[in-house]
Amino acid sequence: MMRNLKLISLLLDYPSAEVFEYAQDLIQSAKADTKMSASEQQLVVDCIEKLTSQPLIDAQSDYVAWFDRGRSLSLLMFEHVHGESRDRGQAMVDLMAVYEEHGFEIDSRELPDYLPLFLEYLSQRPQAEALQWLLDMSHILALLEVRLDERNSPYAGLLACLLSQCDANIDRQPLAEQVAGEEADNTAEAMDKIWEEEMVKFGALSQEECGNNVLHQRRQELAQVQPLHFVDAAAK
Repeated sequence: MMRNLKLISLLLDYPSAEVFEYAQDLIQSAKADTKMSASEQQLVVDCIEKLTSQPLIDAQSDYVAWFDRGRSLSLLMFEHVHGESRDRGQAMVDLMAVYEEHGFEIDSRELPDYLPLFLEYLSQRPQAEALQWLLDMSHILALLEVRLDERNSPYAGLLACLLSQCDANIDRQPLAEQVAGEEADNTAEAMDKIWEEEMVKFGALSQEECGNNVLHQRRQELAQVQPLHFVDAAAK
């Protein structure tokens, strides 16, 4: 089991009062974790210190600005692979099946590809399996890291730690060039465009369905797709 993934999962989630209250305990936990190298421990410690050096409300505001406005920093992993296509729904159904197979129950508030939730699952799996999963998704983690680093976010260090843990050998220069050429998707204008696109999608739905939020709509879509046969990373 990799308890450090549980810690990173906690830190990548929406900032809570508990994280701020027990910041020093979390720092000591990171420093004592033998599953991490000294440099990996420092990446986690730096994030905790930067995150908790400000009022909680400011940390929460920053979190929303980074992860909830626009899609480039979405913590829903399959969104970076499949976008809003039907394939994403099928992939989530398969991931839910993997969770259920190993007795991992998820909170109904979160979709199965939410990165903090996925890391919590991996923290309960054997080390070799967890590291293989991280390696398989390393291209997504690396892109998120570069985008977060470009925005001077303390969360970039957590992604760097995950990549170091699985020994992902990724050339960040092409990613940096890609990110430098991207248009900001968290501006008011960009958010208006996304909202307009969502309204067009809802236009084909019934009045009752339109009254639900986007998360509920995605859950409804998941219930209608057929699962694919998922290949367990540990079998590779």
